[in-house]
Amino acid sequence: MPRLSSRTVGASPATRLRKGALHLVFRLPEGVKRRIAGPAVRIDGRELALDAQLLIALRKRQGAVRLVVGDSPDEIREAVRTRQHILDGPRYGTVIDRDIQIDIPDGKILATLHTPAGCPDPSPLLMFFHGGGWVIGSRAEYAPLTRFLAHHAGVRVLSVDYRLAPEHPFPAPFNDALAAFDHAHAHAAELGVDPQRIAVGGDSSGGNLAAALSRAVMERQGPRPSHQFLFYPATDLTRRHPSRERLANGFMLTDDDIEWFENHYAPASADRSDPRLSPLLGEASPGIAPAYVAVAGFDPLRDEGEAYATALEKAGATVTLDRMDDLIHGYLNFYALGPRFRAAALRTAEAIRTNLSERN
Repeated sequence: MPRLSSRTVGASPATRLRKGALHLVFRLPEGVKRRIAGPAVRIDGRELALDAQLLIALRKRQGAVRLVVGDSPDEIREAVRTRQHILDGPRYGTVIDRDIQIDIPDGKILATLHTPAGCPDPSPLLMFFHGGGWVIGSRAEYAPLTRFLAHHAGVRVLSVDYRLAPEHPFPAPFNDALAAFDHAHAHAAELGVDPQRIAVGGDSSGGNLAAALSRAVMERQGPRPSHQFLFYPATDLTRRHPSRERLANGFMLTDDDIEWFENHYAPASADRSDPRLSPLLGEASPGIAPAYVAVAGFDPLRDEGEAYATALEKAGATVTLDRMDDLIHGYLNFYALGPRFRAAALRTAEAIRTNLSERN
C-alpha cells in the first residue's frame, strides 16, 4: 500500500505558484492585509478575524462565493484536491505514518495511523473522521492537519477513509466509523494504543459521525470512546437553526452548500430524525463520553453545535464548549495560513492533549 504524502509533489506548476502566492499574502503586514480584506465585518457583536476575512476576500476575487463548485461530486472532489495542495503546510518529519486496513461487511476501508516521535507505547488515540459533507475529503487530503494534531497533541491519530456519498449514502459512513472504532479496540496492542483512552473526533461531517457514534454505542454492550472531540459539527439534519439563516451566505460555507451535502448523504428515503443522522435528536446518557465541542462564530452550523453541547450538559455529561467567535467553518484546515488560524489549531491540539493525558 503506498505511503501518504501531503507535500505538493504531484501538484502542477500553476498550483504550486498559487500556493506560494497565497501563503505570501498572509505574511504581509496587518495593515496591508486589512486593505485587501476591506472594512471589518461585525455581526451580532462578533468581529470576523482578519485572517478569515482575508481568505474570503481572496476567494471572492477568484469568483468563489461558495464551497460547492460544479454540479457533480467528482467535480467538487477534484477542486478540493487542488485547493488542499494550495493550503498544505510543512510536513512534520517527526510523525511516522502507517497505513492499515479495516474490515467492514462490504469489504475494507483504509486508515492511516500517525505516531509522533517519542509517543509512549501504549498511548491515547484520537480516531479522526474528516469533514467534507460526507461527500468529499479523504485521509490523504487531511493528512497535513492530522499530522499537525498528532505532533502538537503528542498522541497517536488514526485518520479514517470512510466511504463517501452519494455512492455510499447513509448509513454507510456511520457504519464505517463504528467499524473503525471497534477495530481500534480489537487491535489496540498492535496499534500501540491504550484501549481505555481511545477518543473519537472530527470536523463538520466528521464531527457528526463522531457524535453519532458516541451516542449509538451507549445502546449496546461493548467498547465506548473515552472522549469525543467535535469541531464545528453538524448535529441536526431536520431543520435550519437561526445561525444557518443569519449566516447563510458570505462566509465560505453557505446554506446552499449545506443543503447540497445533506441531500447527497441523506436522500429522500432517509429518516433525518434518526440519531445516527441527527445526534442532537438522540437521547443522551450521563455516561456518554466527555465532549469537547468547538464552534465558530461565523459558521452557519454554529447554533446546532452549541445546541448539542447544551443537550449533553443537560443529560449530565461532561462538556467543554469552546467558542471561536471570530472564525469561520473549516478553520482547522487553514492552520498553515494566518496566525489566527494557527492559534486556533494549536488550541485544539492542546485540548486533545489535556483531555487525553488523564484517565477518566
